[in-house]
Amino acid sequence: MASSETPAEPMSIGEVAERTGLTVHALRFYEREGLLVGPVRRTSGGWRRYTTVDVEWLQICVRLRESGMPLADLKRFAELVRQGQGNEAERLRLLDAHRQRVEEQIQALEECRSLITWKVAVYAEHLARGAAEGLWAPTTT
Repeated sequence: MASSETPAEPMSIGEVAERTGLTVHALRFYEREGLLVGPVRRTSGGWRRYTTVDVEWLQICVRLRESGMPLADLKRFAELVRQGQGNEAERLRLLDAHRQRVEEQIQALEECRSLITWKVAVYAEHLARGAAEGLWAPTTT
């Protein structure tokens, strides 16, 4: 989501949950685990107030987690971002390793899809002919 789509004023935890797709519980977990790039500000009454930057970072985190990035890697990435300039090569290595894992998962899924597509075609052909002969079936003895 672009900054222009996110309000400039601080947002409540409920608003951030709605914008990111994370639950309030997950947002608290992310904060406890050090997965945010900055401290979450609080009102004088102790209510969390998130910024546009917090929301944009959380949206990145959501995508990285959805793509299977381990929590430990996400935590390390957040640590590196918080540290600021000078560790970009390590950030790149971490992201590139994750990209490679995602590419391998995509390849495996494409192979699975190919097999499923072939099997669907086999069943469709047999059903169209009205015959089940030639379809795999366990033997009984």
